[in-house]
Amino acid sequence: MVTLTDIERESYKDSPVHRLDPRIKLIFALAIIVYAVSLPRIHEKNMIRLLAMEAYLVLLVLIAGLNLKYFFLRILAILPFGIGVAVIQPFLRPSFVESYTPYPLDLPFGLSITYEGLVFGRILFMKFLVCVTAVILLSSTTRLRDMVVAADRMGVPREFTQLVSMMVRYLFLFWAVLKRIKTAQETRLFDIWNNAVPRKWILKQIGYSISAIFVRSYEQGERTYISMLCRGYGSGHEKAYYRAKIQTRDILFLLLSTASIVCIHFFV
Repeated sequence: MVTLTDIERESYKDSPVHRLDPRIKLIFALAIIVYAVSLPRIHEKNMIRLLAMEAYLVLLVLIAGLNLKYFFLRILAILPFGIGVAVIQPFLRPSFVESYTPYPLDLPFGLSITYEGLVFGRILFMKFLVCVTAVILLSSTTRLRDMVVAADRMGVPREFTQLVSMMVRYLFLFWAVLKRIKTAQETRLFDIWNNAVPRKWILKQIGYSISAIFVRSYEQGERTYISMLCRGYGSGHEKAYYRAKIQTRDILFLLLSTASIVCIHFFV
């Protein structure tokens, strides 16, 4: 099982990809997503282009030295959503032209599989896979705080980045609180799957745990807000930017990635 701390631990590794400026990695991930989504839906060459793009992303994963087990587990956790959407496409897309293929293939219950639906489903799945791989590569090589600061410097509204920044901080806090509650329950031999205990009592204990998390989050929120006020929050001087400048290696990576996308698009 991949936990939140495992994901953040990957971003603290040292590699050529990790050392890139967060703004460059954010632009790169957005460019990959925009390119993949903008490809025409029904075109056989686009399948090869998407496979080449996926291979390029996997190469970057190997260069970054990421734990392949965690990386593929994260992809597998999201993959069923893409598979579910892609599988139903052959039954939904109508056939527009007559071809020498055996499609449309009539099935019982009034269903039929069309050639256009198969092509569309495959390309849609590959688009999903490329986008997910790009996002996971970004999150595995960039700290969450650095991503928020990079978005702030790129012009994302400050209200949004502040909300995301607070959410990132509270995620790890809630995870720590949840682990403490789980450990306390295990030391008292509490087992949610114990059939010897009435289910009503187990549900009541789960409700107590959820309410405890809400109470602690409210109390922590009040303490955090008071601390922020004491440090001048709301005075207009609370901006603290990540002041690292974009270096030559960042520009070279961006140019290399742009050249790779251009070559994949025009020569594949």
